[in-house]
Amino acid sequence: MEVICGSKGDRMIKKWYRVQNLKAIFILALAVVLTNAVVSYSNTVKLIHNQQWVTSSYEVITQLESIQSLLKDTETAQRNYLITADADDLQTYLAVYQQTNSNIQILSNLTTDNHQKQQWISLLEPKITNRLNILQQEIYLRQNQGLEAVRQQILSDKDKQIGKVIQQLIHDSLKAEQNLLQQGMQQLQASSQKAIVTFFIAAIVDLVLVTLLYDLLWRYIRQLQQTELTLRQSENRLRAMIDAEPECIKLIARDGTLLEINAYGLAMMEVESADVLIGKPIDAVIVPEYRAAFADLHKSICQGNKGTLEFEIIGFKGTHRYMETYAVPLRNESDGTFIYLALTRDITQQKQAQQKIREQAALLDVSTDAILVRNIHNEILFWNKGAERLYGWKAEEVVGKDVLQLLDKEISPQVEDAYLRVMNTGEWRGELHQLTSEGKVIIVESRWTLIRDDNGQPKSILSVNTQITEQKQLEAQLLRSQRLESIGTLASGIVHDLNNILSPILMSVQLLQKKLPDSQSQQILQTLENNVKRGANLLKQVLSFARGIEGKQTIVQIQPLMAEIEQIIAQTFPKSIIYQTDIPKNLWNVCGDTTQLHQVLINLVVNARDAMPNGGILRIAAENVVISEHSTQINIDAKVGSYIAIVVTDTGMGMSSSVQKQIFEPFFTTKEVGKGTGLGLSTALGIVKNHGGFVNVYSQISRGTQFTVYLPASTSRDTHSLSQELESVIGDG
Repeated sequence: MEVICGSKGDRMIKKWYRVQNLKAIFILALAVVLTNAVVSYSNTVKLIHNQQWVTSSYEVITQLESIQSLLKDTETAQRNYLITADADDLQTYLAVYQQTNSNIQILSNLTTDNHQKQQWISLLEPKITNRLNILQQEIYLRQNQGLEAVRQQILSDKDKQIGKVIQQLIHDSLKAEQNLLQQGMQQLQASSQKAIVTFFIAAIVDLVLVTLLYDLLWRYIRQLQQTELTLRQSENRLRAMIDAEPECIKLIARDGTLLEINAYGLAMMEVESADVLIGKPIDAVIVPEYRAAFADLHKSICQGNKGTLEFEIIGFKGTHRYMETYAVPLRNESDGTFIYLALTRDITQQKQAQQKIREQAALLDVSTDAILVRNIHNEILFWNKGAERLYGWKAEEVVGKDVLQLLDKEISPQVEDAYLRVMNTGEWRGELHQLTSEGKVIIVESRWTLIRDDNGQPKSILSVNTQITEQKQLEAQLLRSQRLESIGTLASGIVHDLNNILSPILMSVQLLQKKLPDSQSQQILQTLENNVKRGANLLKQVLSFARGIEGKQTIVQIQPLMAEIEQIIAQTFPKSIIYQTDIPKNLWNVCGDTTQLHQVLINLVVNARDAMPNGGILRIAAENVVISEHSTQINIDAKVGSYIAIVVTDTGMGMSSSVQKQIFEPFFTTKEVGKGTGLGLSTALGIVKNHGGFVNVYSQISRGTQFTVYLPASTSRDTHSLSQELESVIGDG
């Protein structure tokens, strides 16, 4: 390729030098021709000037000699008349007199452009006129006074003096003009010789230049012929290559008509000869709905831009094809406009494959599972609608990204094991913890399948992920309930045995108090009694948790209960804790035990207080809510219906996820020894469940905790029935 480019460059350089040489020689020849023309013109002008000069001098001499001769003839005719008084002599005198005046006028006209000559003519003319007047006076004297008077006039010195002056002036003028004529003849001869020499030199130079130009032009013509032959051969090779190209190649004019098309294009258009298409509008075979887009492409290309377009055509035999064209502009150097070259390929099979893929993708999008395909470098290639719904990212946002960086905080050993397993065995199945676009951790059951290329090499990995987060949560709640139930059964037996142990001790203490009245004994026995009662109360709480002690159910209004809690908080809690309430007036009632509900709220607010040793905000809110079918799937204790949600929120230390899983277990506490029994939340949960409700917890470390207690709302019919029961009880009493 480099050799070809180098030889092509050498040819271009040689061609450039050849053109430059032709230009230089042409300019030189043009300069020589112009120089010869200028020199010839200058010599010709000089010859003409000298010729005019000689001619003018010759005419002046002729006129002077004529005037000199006429003056003599005039005097001769005048003298003859004076002597003979013959009328014929007088007529001769008058004719010569008029001719003399005419010649003087001609001489004046000949010397109008010569100031010096005009000066001596201005001297000669009045003297001749004066001389002619004298002659006229002599004729007048002859006619009136006779010959004698004329004779005396002629013999006067004045008459002789004027004649001599005139003759001298004419003689001087003739001599001067003859000198000028001789100079002019010499210059004319010199100019003629110079013009002849210059002509011969110019002719020789022109002949040399013509010969040189002829030689160069002949070589250039031979080169052009050779170039034309080479171009014809190159064009034939190019035509063969274009016709062999398995794509349609078209040359399109500015007006949208076809200029050239290759053989494959003819087959694509379903015609046998290019004559059927050339000169016709190219959009004639385009399906009507694509013609506007093709017109926009044509307009853009004719403005010098590149462009691509996909469109559909109908061949001359009715075959539909999808085409993709790529067009580039070609500048017309003559007028600066653009035609363009279009490379068009048949993408019908590609379109059909894409349609099939879209149909398959649509089937995949119907699936509720997240289906994604990654290459062996973990770059996402496919992302279905199920994946968009599960993870929250659109397909265009994730395609090309690393799936591990997107869905996993860090590469866990489980993910590494899954990747190795699928590369070795071709498949893997297991559970993964992954992230959504909101940063939420979800649990998915993932099934990986290895996809190989035609050579059997690993190409990509197909993953089908099913969300099992809610299922895992329900399983955890079920396990927690079963564990609490087992603990409750065990606690009931232990409480019964401990009560049997504490009862004799309490009875013995009371008997000893009566038998030992001294203060020291009374103090010791009182301490012992208090600790026994405290142990009994503790056992009572455990028994309440284990058996779910049911009190008397009545209609309970939440607002007064909240008011009591608020009073306790205001009187006993530190001032650094800010208490806020949001209890609407239209809050529904609940059916339950006021004392037990009071205990639940006290446990929650006391825990909130203990979580804020440095102060904070304690907020209690309540609202009416309706639990839907979807919510019952999240919490196994929830049922469809109306509830009152009591929310206790603090801005305290918060809890980790591991602590949240254990807070409702009996005897579990994060408080110091002696500051908590670990039965408060477990007892509260038991009371809430006995009322048909459930509890949700949300907590973040250093941000606080939120407990939401859901209690079933009392319906109007339940309230009415309970009122009737109360009335009947009161009536019986």
